[in-house]
Amino acid sequence: MAGEQVKIVRLESRRAARGWAFGESPEGKAWELLEGWARPQGLLDPRSGNRCFGFNNPNPSPGSPNYGYEFWVTVGSDTQPGAGITIGELSGGMYAVAPFDGDTDNLGESIPAAWGELDAWVHAHGYHHGAHQWLEEHTLEGKIMALYYPIAD
Repeated sequence: MAGEQVKIVRLESRRAARGWAFGESPEGKAWELLEGWARPQGLLDPRSGNRCFGFNNPNPSPGSPNYGYEFWVTVGSDTQPGAGITIGELSGGMYAVAPFDGDTDNLGESIPAAWGELDAWVHAHGYHHGAHQWLEEHTLEGKIMALYYPIAD
């Protein structure tokens, strides 16, 4: 991650549909759940204007291979939940955002390394960690494309 690629942005709160899974590698299961519900409704069509985010919930804990992962896709006010899908508010805030260009064949190492680089950039530039959610933005096909580090206003 090159430091000149980091941007400070304000992400507005958005209504979103949520798919969640828990286990050793829950990202795939969470994506399948959300995609199976959202794609038939056209919510993952690039022309929809929707955005997709994900994050750990809960984070991995020492001594356990299990953790949770949530995928959220932004939706309109008329969208209703479905089987295994809830609707909620994806809270916004100020973020330091960096594109993710890590090794997609080794995400278990490249994602934590990219987060570490972004954390170092944030502290080196005098920003402080915010209380809102850390996010990974994904394409509407579920591929990670940017990291959103919460910073204090």
